Amino acid sequence: MTRGWHIARLVAMKDLRIEARSRVVTNQVLPFAAVVMMLFAFALDNDSILTRVAPGLVWLAALFSLLVMVQRSFAVETADGALDAVRVAGIPPGSVFVGKSLALAVQLLVLEVLLVLIAVVLYQVDVPLGGLVLLVTTCLLATAGLACVGTIYGGLAAGAKGRETLLPLLMLPVVAPVLIGATRATEAALGIGGASIGEGWPWVGLLALFGGLFAAGGTFAFGPLIDE
Repeated sequence: MTRGWHIARLVAMKDLRIEARSRVVTNQVLPFAAVVMMLFAFALDNDSILTRVAPGLVWLAALFSLLVMVQRSFAVETADGALDAVRVAGIPPGSVFVGKSLALAVQLLVLEVLLVLIAVVLYQVDVPLGGLVLLVTTCLLATAGLACVGTIYGGLAAGAKGRETLLPLLMLPVVAPVLIGATRATEAALGIGGASIGEGWPWVGLLALFGGLFAAGGTFAFGPLIDE
């Protein structure tokens, strides 16, 4: 168990170092997410509507950006044969899955902070102190679920032809529960549409269940997936 966590930490640090050097998230993904949020603002062009739908727009932008991050993460692995080297070296695939999910989650959390700030500025969304705990919990659990699903399907599509279009087709239907749950919980945290904070916690439970299932499933199934 200790060895597995050590390997997972090394994999996560490796992915984060690659990002620190290439700055793909900083130079490409973050601007892409900001542009998506601004396009939503231009398309709706109504302050009251923007405020009402802001939670959904934030998570949609995060989901679209996640696709770019997952494709980038596994493109690096397949370009130099890193996944093949992992299999040959006998490194536990479950540890690789955990490590890549952790690195993806860290990058996604940074992105979500930016998206919330953009929503506050562009969509005139208020973040009440009473809903801050619910908002942070929602972001952490939704991020964990998205990172696990992204890693699973990124590994599945990594060696396939047309993986750039295959990944969205595989992943988007699966993450629908996260999108719905995170949107509803965020609405409750922000008090949008008259929602109370208490209404958001059942959705947090859904996010926790979803993330736990995919974390456990990915840990055990990642090896066969990348073998395919």
